Amino acid sequence: MQTLKLKRGEDRRLKAGHLWIFSNEVDTRATDFKNLVPGEEVLVRDCQGHVLGCATVNPHSLICARIHARSARPLDEELLSERLEQALSLRSALFAEPYYRLVYGEGDALPGLVIDRFGSHLTVQITTLAMEQRKEALRSVLHRLIRPESILWDNTVASRTLEGLALGTECEGPVPDSLDVPENDCVCTVPLLEGQKTGWFYDQRPNRRLMERLARGRDVLDAFSYVGGFGVVAGHAGAASVTFADASARALGYARDNLARNAPQTACTVLEGDAFDTLRRLHDEGRRFFVVSIDPPAFIKRRKDYKEGLVAYRRINALACSLVEDGGYLLTSSCSQALHVDDLRGCVAHACARQGLHPRLLHTGWQGPDHPIHCAMPETAYLKCLLVQISRQPQPNTRPAQAANV
Repeated sequence: MQTLKLKRGEDRRLKAGHLWIFSNEVDTRATDFKNLVPGEEVLVRDCQGHVLGCATVNPHSLICARIHARSARPLDEELLSERLEQALSLRSALFAEPYYRLVYGEGDALPGLVIDRFGSHLTVQITTLAMEQRKEALRSVLHRLIRPESILWDNTVASRTLEGLALGTECEGPVPDSLDVPENDCVCTVPLLEGQKTGWFYDQRPNRRLMERLARGRDVLDAFSYVGGFGVVAGHAGAASVTFADASARALGYARDNLARNAPQTACTVLEGDAFDTLRRLHDEGRRFFVVSIDPPAFIKRRKDYKEGLVAYRRINALACSLVEDGGYLLTSSCSQALHVDDLRGCVAHACARQGLHPRLLHTGWQGPDHPIHCAMPETAYLKCLLVQISRQPQPNTRPAQAANV
């Protein structure tokens, strides 16, 4: 096994538990870096020669090595089996039914791998060259441990291109167009083959449950609704009405059907179109809701997009705040890893200050436990969800006419 040696001082992060090595941290005088074979295993050593772990390399990627073990263990079928058994054991302890994220990359010590489980069906995303090279070993382990009826190999993740990997999908077995997912005492039909990401956002499971105590007898807006996760829980809890807003007519069709299935007594409205335009139109019409949920896509996908993305988060939160009834609730989420939870709180505070509103943060939620956060890797913590009560108290120096402007 070849050696990848780090420059002096570049070992602190790894010794603290981090698993990534960047190309500018490698001592290229002591490492035959250019001749390393993409995907091969190397021993990572500090400048004094001490072993820090075993990693797979891709010298053509900015993240040039990812540690998978702290000793000289190959990333082979045996190790894949061991890690998958650990991941399966954790989920079996956490969830009564086999509907969850089975593997969450570095959080489960399996860099480059994400697996969602829908009963007897799996959706697999591989995002690194090393894991792609071990696909057959992975396939073998999955069939032995889970015996899935089908596997959807969803290789459409844009980050694959950073590893020099092709995009596309592969269906193994009878992959259903859609299937039912039980969650929070509801059952939602979700599109598997043509859905967003892996078909269902398991990460919001604990945050969706917040709707249960807020929505009874109230009007609820579920913006960026996809197939209706938040709104369906609200309806099941007894909401008087749920309005779904999304850009996808197909997703809204699922949302409408899911609400009818779980809460036939709840009135349903669907609004198709750009969420910014839809929320602004609702504001201009003077509409108000007791609960407003916004769960936008990541506005900050790369750190260089931070400033532009922050403006977008400020805009959407300003619009959302303007639609909340006096004493009602805003449930605002961000899945941008680069947006700190303090930034999201700041977006709400900024919006409320301009509109003369009094915001009270009641709860901060995170991704569900089937998305375990590696304590030494902030990159694995991405989802933030704030529950804020908003009062329309008179405040000095406010400009109500600019309520929806940022």
